[in-house]
Amino acid sequence: MRMKLFIRAGLATIAILGAPAAEAQVGRRFPPEKQVIVDPVTKRPIIFLTSGKSSDSKPYQTHPSWAADGVHIVFRSSTRSPDGPQAFAVNEKTGDIIQLTEGEGVGISSLNLARKSNTLYYMRRSGSGPGGTTRLIRVDLTALIFDGMAGRVKPAGYEQVVATMPAGHVEAGGFTLDADERTAYVGFDARVAPPRPQGQPVPQVPGGIRAIDLATGAVRTVLETQFRMGHVQANPFVPGEILYCHETGGDAPQRMWVVKADGTGNRPLFEEGPTDWVTHEQFADANHVIFNLMGHQRGLRKRPTGVFVVSLRDGTVDDLGQLPVNAPSGPAGGFWHNAVTYDGRLAAADDFDGNITLIDRRTNARTLLSTGHVMRPDHAHPSFSADNKRLLIQSGLLTHGKTLALAIVPVDTATAGKPQ
Repeated sequence: MRMKLFIRAGLATIAILGAPAAEAQVGRRFPPEKQVIVDPVTKRPIIFLTSGKSSDSKPYQTHPSWAADGVHIVFRSSTRSPDGPQAFAVNEKTGDIIQLTEGEGVGISSLNLARKSNTLYYMRRSGSGPGGTTRLIRVDLTALIFDGMAGRVKPAGYEQVVATMPAGHVEAGGFTLDADERTAYVGFDARVAPPRPQGQPVPQVPGGIRAIDLATGAVRTVLETQFRMGHVQANPFVPGEILYCHETGGDAPQRMWVVKADGTGNRPLFEEGPTDWVTHEQFADANHVIFNLMGHQRGLRKRPTGVFVVSLRDGTVDDLGQLPVNAPSGPAGGFWHNAVTYDGRLAAADDFDGNITLIDRRTNARTLLSTGHVMRPDHAHPSFSADNKRLLIQSGLLTHGKTLALAIVPVDTATAGKPQ
C-alpha cells in the first residue's frame, strides 16, 4: 500500500543548522593543490586537483560532479575542516578550493548539484536518535563562491531550508533531482537498520522513496518496498521517471527497478538470471540505462559479462564488452563502475586494478586512458564532464592507495575508441 504524507516547510534562510564551529568555515579558501603528472603506461596527462592529503571524494557517478557554471567541481572531505565532514568546491581552471558547508550533521554523501542553476542541495541532520530532524538544504553557489573568493563572506544568506522530512526519516539510497528540477526524490528506510557485520550483506529493512516539492517543501511517499532502497536517481531527461535498486552490498536477486513519480508502473529492469550479478546502474540517455554485469568471479564468466546498456522502453540490451580473465584462479577482475556520454557515443569504465578504459559505443573499440588508480576500500568512479572532453575520477595514485585525490583525465574525442 502506498501512503501519502504531506509536510510543508517555509523557506527559511539559515546560516548553520547545527552546532556552530568555533570559527566560521563557510567560504574558507584553500591554496591550489593542482599538479600534472604523466601516466607511466599510457603517457597521457593526469591533472590532479587535490593532493590526497585530505582524502577527497567525488559525488557518485550517478549524479553531476560539475556545478552548472561548468568550472567548479563539488566534492566531500572528512578532514579538511575542524568541524568534521563537509562539502567543498575546486575551480578546475585555477585549482582554488573553497569550503561550502560547516557545522554538524552535514550529509556529505547526499551532495546533489542542479543542472539548471548554480545550486547545491544536501541533507542535514540535527539531533540524534528518533528525535532528530532531517532537512533538505539549498545552497546558492554563485553568491557563496563569489564572496568567498573576494574574502567577504556574509554570516548568513547562502543557504535555505527547502523541506523538513517526516519525523523518524532514515535516509537510504541517496536523493536526486527530477529532470524539471521542481521535485527531489529521496530513498528511506522504514526503521534504523542494524549495523552491517564485516563481510556480510547489507541488513534488509523495508524502505521506499519520498518526493519533495522544491517550491513548497511538501513531502509525499512515492512507493514502499520490502527491501533496502539504494541508488535513487531520476531520469535527467524525462520528468517523473525514477531508477532505483535493491541494495544488498553484493548480488541482489533483482537489482534494478523503475517507477513513475506517482508510484505507478513499478517494474524490474533487466530481469536477472540466477548467475547474473548486476551493479552500478545509471541513466545513459533519455531511454537507456548503462550498468555492469560483474565478471570478477570466474564462475560468473560462463556467460557474457561486462558493461551493458538496456532500453527502458523495450528491454533490448547492448553488450559493450568485458576485460579478459587476468588470473588463472581466484578473482577474475574485469570492469567495475561505468560512465557515459549522453550523446550515445562514449562510455568509460574502471576495473579492479584501478585502470580507466574508454569505450566507443558504436564499435566497442577500447582505449586504455589511465592506470594505477587503485585504492581500498573505494574506487575510481569515473564521470564525464558536460562537454564529454574530461573524465573526473578519484585516485589513490599519489598516496599508494591510502587516501583519495581528485583527478581529471582528458578525453580526446577525435581519437576516442582508437587503440594506442
